[in-house]
Amino acid sequence: MTKKGLESIFWSIALPGFPQLMNRKLVKGILFIGLEILINVQSNFNTVIILSFQGEIEKAIEQTNYQWLMFYPCLYFFAMWDAYRDVEDEHSPFMFIPFVFSAYVVTVGVIYSSTFTIKNILLGPIWLSFLCLPIGLLVGMTIKKIILWKIEHSSS
Repeated sequence: MTKKGLESIFWSIALPGFPQLMNRKLVKGILFIGLEILINVQSNFNTVIILSFQGEIEKAIEQTNYQWLMFYPCLYFFAMWDAYRDVEDEHSPFMFIPFVFSAYVVTVGVIYSSTFTIKNILLGPIWLSFLCLPIGLLVGMTIKKIILWKIEHSSS
């Protein structure tokens, strides 16, 4: 990963659409930022984040509009992949796979976040999603490596 690719990832973590604006993809950047704001507001995401960090998990779950929040991981990881692809595409084949699996697994985390507990501790939509992210990345990177290995060994 190049410095530019890492920079795109970090700006996209801050706000989906920023790297697209930096790369002069204005329509795409504005669209991602607009969709992020729409989903954020409709899902009550900022309130849910605040309540979760304050340990008010039940209140966070009550405030969550799950119909809207389920869109967030897909938008978030797609915008992040798009920003990364703009600067790294030729250098990293199949790099979309870890982003896709992260979106899938985090979305599943959101779905189960109102009932899933670990040692009788309810995690809620923020903390369970955070815990699901490394799983999605690990699965995605493993699948990417298997695909690249199969391609490399099938051509020889």
